[in-house]
Amino acid sequence: MLEGSMGGLHYGNAAMPEMPGVPQRPRGPLSEALSTPEGKARYVRELFHEIAPRYDDITVWLSYGRDAAWKDVLVHMAAVQAGEPALDLACGTGDIAARLRDAGASVTGLDLTHRMLTLAAGKPALRGIHWVCGDMLALPVPDASQRIVTAGYGLRNVPDLRASLREIRRVLAPGGRFLSLDFTLPPQPVVRTAYLAYLRVVGGAVGQWLHDDPDTYRYIPESLERYPGAAGVAVLMREEGFSRVGWWPLMGGLMAINGGQVAR
Repeated sequence: MLEGSMGGLHYGNAAMPEMPGVPQRPRGPLSEALSTPEGKARYVRELFHEIAPRYDDITVWLSYGRDAAWKDVLVHMAAVQAGEPALDLACGTGDIAARLRDAGASVTGLDLTHRMLTLAAGKPALRGIHWVCGDMLALPVPDASQRIVTAGYGLRNVPDLRASLREIRRVLAPGGRFLSLDFTLPPQPVVRTAYLAYLRVVGGAVGQWLHDDPDTYRYIPESLERYPGAAGVAVLMREEGFSRVGWWPLMGGLMAINGGQVAR
């Protein structure tokens, strides 16, 4: 069972929700902040606490206005059956969770950031979704309890990708599906270099404008360079026991959806 509750939200014993007075994220070099799993975990938690009030706008700006369409594709690929239990990881303010609910699933949205969940739970359009504050490395969810697990921009942010995939496989029932939407790097070196430069320039400008700190959204290209990309995630999924693994590029390979199942 899910453990504990606070302010109408639930939290697992692996990750207590942050309360007012969360420490500010480090304002030193990003490479230093992300150099250890512990440092990355702290940075990500504090970053998303900071940006939560503008998160809905940011996802549109940094996805070239295509974020909603990509999430529609992901949920379509999930092939939801009425009443199926679905867990949306790194749910943010609830975009994918809402789509899963509208498709007929019984949805739990999980995020590490209590502030994100408070914003999601406060949206009248998102009623009927269960919100949980928890860690993707220690999901407060029973074994084999979910038919669908999704993640939007989540895998890239975990400090231990393999451990997160292991947890996702643990909570999926036999035949259950996992789908993840995230940035990836195109294979062509010239396109890759230009793409990272674009993300740094645009992310820096948006960060300076909204937060007086250009590094706020430069985290995206920094994290992307440390991420194995869609092809690498597919390899890890196979190694962790997923079947029918694949990945599908979006927007010329700048984004991708990874998918797989747990064998029946």
